Amino acid sequence: MAAEPHSDSLPPPTLVRIEPLGAASTVVTLDPPAQRRLPEWLRRELPKGNANHFTARLVEELRLETVCEEAKCPNRMECWSQRTATFMVLGKVCTRPCGFCSVDRGRPALPEADEPERLAEAAHRLGLKHVVITSVTRDDLPDGGAEHFRQCVLAVRSRTGATIEVLTPDFVHCKEALEVVCQSAPEVFNHNTETVPRLYREVRGPKSDYAWTLELLSRVKRFNPQIKTKSGLMLGLGESREEVLEVLADLRDHDCDFLTLGQYLQPGPRYLPVVRYLHPDEFEELGELARRLGFSQVASGPFVRSSYHAREMAEADTASVDFE
Repeated sequence: MAAEPHSDSLPPPTLVRIEPLGAASTVVTLDPPAQRRLPEWLRRELPKGNANHFTARLVEELRLETVCEEAKCPNRMECWSQRTATFMVLGKVCTRPCGFCSVDRGRPALPEADEPERLAEAAHRLGLKHVVITSVTRDDLPDGGAEHFRQCVLAVRSRTGATIEVLTPDFVHCKEALEVVCQSAPEVFNHNTETVPRLYREVRGPKSDYAWTLELLSRVKRFNPQIKTKSGLMLGLGESREEVLEVLADLRDHDCDFLTLGQYLQPGPRYLPVVRYLHPDEFEELGELARRLGFSQVASGPFVRSSYHAREMAEADTASVDFE
């Protein structure tokens, strides 16, 4: 889960590298005042009106967590004003020290047995037709929270009839638990690659395993070939264009159907810095290259996140989805 700030200010990086695709690299050192500002294309106006208040009050009333809040997503106001949210189950404390994510880390509380029903009630009252369920990583649980995921999917489907998308942790210490989630037959199974192999341990922490990330997506297909698999990367952490394309090729080799590409934004000074901001044109070109590799659905743009416009992506009849 990528973490992004609401404002247009960031802790000043040492430099910003501007590297258009297909051109020689250019390093631009910014003056101190400019270092603290986002590029123009990453500034946006907040939605007008109070439509987001309904979603906020409902989440509070039903004692639910959302990745929108906990990961400081820049799209929260837009999504909540449209009465949609990405629900985060199994608490709001994570057991992994990822270098990019603002979700609290520490010792989580035990799962709440009534959370699946509260989640289903929220999805019903929001009128959701496509529900995205994610979670913190729960290395403290023997099954990594897989059974809780399964119960959440079944409860939401029973209450709403909506299609379901899960965005899971890696279950690296309990790989057999992956099948438990697949037994609930979500329409979309998302597990984010996040970054390129060279940066994996720095970005995702010492327990992460790039090879297992790919294998996880393959296993989902073996368990149930009807489930669409999805993965995403944050860009701007220091990866090269060639490294990104190699990851995309690896994902297609493991039969990944959907892809998201978005800009990494530093949520605070103690997190990994932004190495560069990719221009929207770069995202557009990478998206087109991904489509040529065979991804059936691609969302590529600075504000794209794993679950941004997830329903449109899941239901689209064509491979062209523009989320700049």
